[in-house]
Amino acid sequence: MSDKPRLKLQARLYCGEEIAMGPGKADLLESIEREGSISAAARAMGMSYRRAWLLVDAMNRCWSEPLVEAVAGGSHERGARITETGRTVLAQFRGLQSRMAALDGSEEYAALERALRSLPLPPKGDGAA
Repeated sequence: MSDKPRLKLQARLYCGEEIAMGPGKADLLESIEREGSISAAARAMGMSYRRAWLLVDAMNRCWSEPLVEAVAGGSHERGARITETGRTVLAQFRGLQSRMAALDGSEEYAALERALRSLPLPPKGDGAA
């Protein structure tokens, strides 16, 4: 591991206490789009179906319209797809991430990086007097 301090900027959009969109949820949306179902997307990402379903449920509850919808039909056509709202939110979120990545070379980023320790100081004890 490098001794150089590093800043890691990460976008997360909140709806109350719930994360409405973050890097992992954006990755899941892309996986659902690619795989055509929540279960296949979960497998491709190495997560359980339940975890993926809970993330999709949270996203769908947080936005004005659902980001993922079930596709009814026979066994070959069943699955899930990203809605038009889901595609829009995903594109806007990825754009925000790109803009944040561009901050890497900014004056503010450099100033924070200079002020940041490479490792934290040890704890001062348990706080007992």
